[in-house]
Amino acid sequence: MKKTVYAVLAVFIMAAAGSCAPPEASREIFAMDTLVSVKAYGNGSAEAVNAAADRMTELERLFSVTDADSDIAKLNVTGTAEVSADTAHVISEALKWCSETDGALDITIYPVLREWGFTTGETHVPTDAEITDTLARTGYENITVSGSTVTLPEGYMLDLGSCAKGHAGSEMLKAMSECGVTSALVNLGGNVQTLGTKPDGTDWTVGVVDPFAPDILLGTIEVHDKAVVTSGGYQRFFTDDDGNVYIHILDPKTGRPAKSGLASVTVIGSDGLMCDALSTALFVMGKDRAVSFRESHRGFGMILVTDDRRIYITEDIAETFRNRSGLPAEIIYE
Repeated sequence: MKKTVYAVLAVFIMAAAGSCAPPEASREIFAMDTLVSVKAYGNGSAEAVNAAADRMTELERLFSVTDADSDIAKLNVTGTAEVSADTAHVISEALKWCSETDGALDITIYPVLREWGFTTGETHVPTDAEITDTLARTGYENITVSGSTVTLPEGYMLDLGSCAKGHAGSEMLKAMSECGVTSALVNLGGNVQTLGTKPDGTDWTVGVVDPFAPDILLGTIEVHDKAVVTSGGYQRFFTDDDGNVYIHILDPKTGRPAKSGLASVTVIGSDGLMCDALSTALFVMGKDRAVSFRESHRGFGMILVTDDRRIYITEDIAETFRNRSGLPAEIIYE
């Protein structure tokens, strides 16, 4: 019997408490196939969390592959469509990271994901012929964006799942900031983005899940005005009748689950979309290529966990990372 598993990333966030704590408001919604929680502190916090939730709902309606009225669904049917400014922006930014990562990220991989059943729930192992056929209908370099017009080759389909949550998180924080809030956070199924610091002026403490024991934490990191986004094979996978495990993160070059030697990748940076996109791409790359990529790009920190149960942390975040797993950890120096 096949078994499909969906895991939600654990997160640990400490906020100010006590009789002198500022006003706070929180809200939860289900969007982009995950539970999204929003919390804001200070005057205007109630208005802010509602504005953030409204912004998330608006973006989901644009990016959903299953909502027939969304920009992406229409584009996948017609091949050419006029899309919203938000959709054009996210597609353009995603294509930039597809190129920068030499295709380790590819937003046209959706037909292959569907073939494996990860988007439908009907998971199965495709034949070699089925993978070859669907791979022929992928390739980010064949997508064109001209103003608000996006054009796909015949048979191509887009899915912004590798970067939509990151963009949405940033937009939710922006909506709260416009309400006058300076201390807030959003948690999109475990991917956390923060606005400012905690109300007491100290950094937020965000937990990173242990990919080998998803119910506990690998460690924690201190951040402010940052996104913390994790990708890992433990988040969604299925097991066939012979006990073989197939994860949902596919290598766009092979059309098969990535076998990169990594169990999870966490990216920390100020741009939510970038962190979201790179967490997937670096997972596909594997440790050595991920380290080389960061050497040439910078602008973000990362935590790599390998299949042989070792942790690698970039120097910029090593000081605030607290290892709670007992796994050996090594610093990647600049």
